[in-house]
Amino acid sequence: MNGFVLGGVSSGVGKTVATLSIIQALEDAGHEVQPAKAGPDFIDPSHHEAIAGRPSRTLDLWLCGADGLRRNYRRGEGDVCVVEGVMGLYDGDGSSTAMVAEALDLPVVLVVDAKAGMESVAATALGFREYADTIGRDIEVAGVVAQRAHGGRHEQGIRDALPDDLAYFGRIPPNDDLEIPDRHLGLEMGGEAALPRAALREAAESLEAERLAAVASEPPTPESPAPSAASAEPVDATIAVASDAAFCFRYPATLERFRERAEIVTFSPVAGDPVPDADAVYLPGGYPELHTAELESAGTLAELGNLAADGFPVLGECGGLMAMSQSLTTAAGERHEMAGILPADVTMHDRYQALDHVELEAVEGTLTADAGETIRGHEFHYSSADVDGDARFAFETVRGDGIDGDHDGLTEYDSLGTYVHVHVESGAFDRFLERVEG
Repeated sequence: MNGFVLGGVSSGVGKTVATLSIIQALEDAGHEVQPAKAGPDFIDPSHHEAIAGRPSRTLDLWLCGADGLRRNYRRGEGDVCVVEGVMGLYDGDGSSTAMVAEALDLPVVLVVDAKAGMESVAATALGFREYADTIGRDIEVAGVVAQRAHGGRHEQGIRDALPDDLAYFGRIPPNDDLEIPDRHLGLEMGGEAALPRAALREAAESLEAERLAAVASEPPTPESPAPSAASAEPVDATIAVASDAAFCFRYPATLERFRERAEIVTFSPVAGDPVPDADAVYLPGGYPELHTAELESAGTLAELGNLAADGFPVLGECGGLMAMSQSLTTAAGERHEMAGILPADVTMHDRYQALDHVELEAVEGTLTADAGETIRGHEFHYSSADVDGDARFAFETVRGDGIDGDHDGLTEYDSLGTYVHVHVESGAFDRFLERVEG
């Protein structure tokens, strides 16, 4: 499957809107599009899926490694892969958009804000292309998409200013309907605020779909099999996965691995579903802070707390950790009881408390790692956890903030809650499946 990377000149330049418009343009031209995200984000991929109709692949060099990137890319479907970048093209030391493009050997289409520029769009693109050589990055900046550009003289001026070896792939016209509402953690989810198809189709008409498809190339094959390949036999286990508006941050590859090796059932704590008959529960991240009253009153978390106290394994990531705690206090100061599995009280804040790629070292064997093993992940949360004095941590933080700056992975009974999201390429979910096998 051929693909290209959409890199921005900065955060906030409109990469997501450009990505969705390009997906629409390619599909209108008869292509099967596989969306992807060059970064650990869950929100942008939800918008990709709302338009493309298939899950967006997570392509993060820190989380997956170079071969993991290529393996995850190849799990996609379609004939053209559109990879939305993260932040500005060169921003980020763990996994920048440029690093992902280089690892996959994919060309970069640069998204440039043309609202107040014309020749300057060409100058910006030329600078971004030349900077790759300056820092020794082996990437190709193939051309530009002009965000918020008008037609007529404005568009023609951009075209004329570009050198011959920088292609013009079209523009995204200014349109108030092409605005996605945001909140803490980023944009609203795709299922809540999908862009209108009519507005996307209007933008798609200003894009050169076949020229974009023609510039796409195919990444190299992975050099090695997945680390878990040797132990990827099915396990005798059923995993119950929380899935609703409070627990919606999970990578497609995680659920794919669960289905490859075990049975999977889903349930909604917000709706008050009983905990399914299973061997373990996975609580992904999401927005439990927006559903505290429902979670407190529904009864599912209380049931889960009783089960965990009897040794039933529960694995929670970020929002899952928050739901496993004793209480969750909103930014407005409203305190709500949670599952009571972990000895911690969680409080929401107006500013984010951690944002980084993370590396953890296990100080003892736990659901996702053996003692001494390291796993890589990502943290981004607006909450903090006040832990009891006798709390036990499974991990020391080699990089990142974790729960208290030095540790992550609160463990109690046979359960584990962490602020860190990990990808299946880390091997953590394979170890989880093998730990809970019936």
